[in-house]
Amino acid sequence: MTAVATDVAAPDARKAGRWLYVTSVVLLCAWVIVPLYFLLINTLSAPEDVQSYPKAFFPAFDMGSLSFFVTFNGMIDALLNSIMVAGLTMILSIAVGAPAGYALSRFDFPGKELFRLLILLTRAFPLPLLALPLAVMFIRTGLDDTIIGLALVHTTLAIPFAVLITFSLFSGIPMELEEAAWTLGCTRLTAFTKVVLPLILPGIAASAIFAFVISWNEVFAAAVLTIENRTLTAFLLVKLSEAPIHLKFAGGFILVLPALIFIFAVRKYLFAMWGIANR
Repeated sequence: MTAVATDVAAPDARKAGRWLYVTSVVLLCAWVIVPLYFLLINTLSAPEDVQSYPKAFFPAFDMGSLSFFVTFNGMIDALLNSIMVAGLTMILSIAVGAPAGYALSRFDFPGKELFRLLILLTRAFPLPLLALPLAVMFIRTGLDDTIIGLALVHTTLAIPFAVLITFSLFSGIPMELEEAAWTLGCTRLTAFTKVVLPLILPGIAASAIFAFVISWNEVFAAAVLTIENRTLTAFLLVKLSEAPIHLKFAGGFILVLPALIFIFAVRKYLFAMWGIANR
């Protein structure tokens, strides 16, 4: 009798687990997609329809709010600044984070676990507390209101993610692969570049994506440390603080769109990293 009850309960448990999984995926997708949908609806609606209720399922495709930003003074410069800062942040965070992740996964040294914890705790330190010291230091060194200065700050924010992501991915690659390359005459460097790097490349690209998104969305440091060379987020935050609501929706859409396009363009690397992580 007990065996029969177990056989009956097992399919029910699998079915319940499957429904729970599907429900979780649907709720997660709705959590991400619904705000983007309403942002798009309000961006493409006429100004008088933005606060109307109920909302139309399809927008009126009024481009007035978006066309305002085409001729908005300083808009293109801020967009280029964001792209340059995010690009530098990607390069610097990978240049520093990937070697640190490799060292953590391949070498044992005193305080290794504490070092990993300290890397994670850097993200818990509030950036506003560093605003005044950073501003003073940047003014004294000539890095204030510069692209490279802001990129250094964003790199500091992105490095913990780069280190932890690359550490987990390097740890998933067997050490025996490198040892086999050593026996065939490779040095540690050539074994890394010829064996490990091709396997870890999707993970490196994923780390670069996180660095890009962190830099693109960061606004506090960009608003405090720059005046003339502000990024798009800081520029729109200042310029649209007193703007009508339909322009704020359009500005938010403009901020989100480039990041979505970038992530869509490199989505294959994200899927490849997912495959590595589940081996």
